[in-house]
Amino acid sequence: MNRRELLVLVAGAMTAPRGLRAQQKAMPVIGFLSGTSAGASEPVAAAFRQGLSEAGWVEGQNVMIEYRWAEGRYDRLPALAAELVDRKVDVIAATGGGDLGPRAAKNATSTIPIVFAVGGDPVELGLVASLARPGGNLTGVSVFAIELNPKRLELLSELVPQARVFARLVNPNSPNAERIIADVQQAARAKGLQLHILRAGTEGEIDTAFDALVQLRAGALVLHADPFFFNSRREQLMALAARHSIPMISGSREFTAAGGLISYAARSTALYRQVGIYVGRILKDAKPADLPVQQPTSFELVVNLKTAKALGLTVPPSILARADEVIE
Repeated sequence: MNRRELLVLVAGAMTAPRGLRAQQKAMPVIGFLSGTSAGASEPVAAAFRQGLSEAGWVEGQNVMIEYRWAEGRYDRLPALAAELVDRKVDVIAATGGGDLGPRAAKNATSTIPIVFAVGGDPVELGLVASLARPGGNLTGVSVFAIELNPKRLELLSELVPQARVFARLVNPNSPNAERIIADVQQAARAKGLQLHILRAGTEGEIDTAFDALVQLRAGALVLHADPFFFNSRREQLMALAARHSIPMISGSREFTAAGGLISYAARSTALYRQVGIYVGRILKDAKPADLPVQQPTSFELVVNLKTAKALGLTVPPSILARADEVIE
C-alpha cells in the first residue's frame, strides 16, 4: 500500500457513519459476584448463562463476564464487589452468602444495576422497597432458603419417624444464623421434637459437632443451607453422616446426587436462569426499579435410595410419591 492509498483509507474511517462506529465499541461487561467457589457453582453459573442467552447475550460473543468467587469466605465479598465497581462493569449479578453478596454489591455502588439471588425476604433485608416495585438499582430473585427450613425438619421427621431428638448444624458465620435457629426451633416445638443446635464454621468444628451429635443421641440432622457446607465441606459431611449412620437432609439437589440422603429446595437452576434473563434485559436498557423481584414457583424433593439403604432406612411411600427425583 502506497502513501496515497493509506491516506484514503484513514479518511474513509474518519467519515464512516456514526452507527458503524458505534457497532465497533467494546462489548458490555457483567460482574458475577458469588460467595461460593467456581467449581461448586458451575450448575447455577450455567443456568445464569442460559438465561443470558435467552435474552440475546452470549459470553465471549457479545458480552464479557468478570467472575469473582469468595470461596465461602464471606469477609472477602466487599473487596470483590469493589473490584467489579472499579472495573466499571455494566451490571452486577450478586449471589451467595445469604444477603452478604447482594449487600456488598449494594454498598459498593448506587449507580451500577445489581441483580441478586438472595435466601431471605429482600424487603425485610433492606435490599428493595417492595417486591413489585424494587426502586433503586437492585432487583432479582428470592430463593426462600430460610423459609424452607421448617419444611425440611418436617420431611426428615416423616422419613425417620422413630427419632425424637434432632440436631441442626448451622454455620455461625452466616448472616441469617440466628433467624434460622429461631425458625427451626419453633417448628420443632410445634411437632413435639427435641432439637439441639450445633455450630460449625471450620473443618475442625464440623468434626466436633458430629462428636456432640453422637453424645446427644440425635436421631437425625438438618443441615443449614449454607455454601460453606455444600461447597467446601460436602465430602466431609457425607463421610461423617455415613460413619455415624445419621440421616441428614439438606437444601441442595447436588448434595443428594453426590450421596446425600434427601434434599428439599427451590429449583436453583430456574432461579439463576431468571437472574441471567434480568441481567440481559438490563443490558438492553431495562431499569432494575421496574423489574419485580421474582419468587420461586417450583420446589424439588430429591431422595437417594442407595444412601437410605446404606443407613438401613425404608423411605415411606408418602415421600416417594411426592419426590421429584429418586436416585437409585
